[in-house]
Amino acid sequence: MKREDIKAGVLRIEGTNCEEESHLAFKRLGAQAEKVHLKQLIKKDVDPEEEREIHQYDILMIPGGFSAGDYIRAGAIFGARIKSRLGEELKAFVKTGKPILGVCNGFQVLVEIGLLPAVHEVMSEVPSAALETNDSNKFECRPSLLRVEENSNCVFTTGYEKHETILYPSAHKEGKFVLGKNLSVDELEKNDQIVFRYTTPDGSEPEYPWNPNGSLDHIAGICNPEGNVLGLMPHPERVFNEHTRPDWTRDGMTGKQGDGKQLFESALNYLEDNF
Repeated sequence: MKREDIKAGVLRIEGTNCEEESHLAFKRLGAQAEKVHLKQLIKKDVDPEEEREIHQYDILMIPGGFSAGDYIRAGAIFGARIKSRLGEELKAFVKTGKPILGVCNGFQVLVEIGLLPAVHEVMSEVPSAALETNDSNKFECRPSLLRVEENSNCVFTTGYEKHETILYPSAHKEGKFVLGKNLSVDELEKNDQIVFRYTTPDGSEPEYPWNPNGSLDHIAGICNPEGNVLGLMPHPERVFNEHTRPDWTRDGMTGKQGDGKQLFESALNYLEDNF
């Protein structure tokens, strides 16, 4: 598949607020990108020419924000609406090997749907993990340092060096990753599903605020066992360009791209090579 033929769909409903940056990340890399409302996919309250199908897209992204006002819990309503109407289509999409990315609220949605961690099946009937309220009990918005873990199969991280430290901004109140009683970190490790962990400038144990939410084992992002579904709390789309890093005025412009660019580039390279 040629880069210019790749179609990225950025899902949105009321309350999402990162769709523009996410849309531009794909567009700036030469792919086709479209912000698509859930109503367009379920064909409700839209004109016929606005209707869309999941299979029209080669990669899907659920962006950050506060979908449906985070009522009940973060991502619950958006996840329920997607799963009830599009669950089988999403499972088929994942089985083809096409990528799905969920960032911040999108990660919460993927967990609610059951597409993550998805240890034993493509989509679990009930959530097997959760993103709970931060230990600080408040909204945390700051740069976070992440360590890229030893992942051989995640399609979103092939452009990074293993154990590389990168900077993505965090902005969430419900980002504490926890597992249900039937899952363990060891099982995720065995399946090579832990993609990002919070870290510090010197690589030491990341206490607050370097771990901004108190996540289990400092986990910031995970993928499914097949590596084509990724969810993470910090925002790669917010550091696509170097000048959106918080330290660029202090360190000066080096001519490099921001740390988030390579995540999107990796996924598009995967589609070029495999479809």
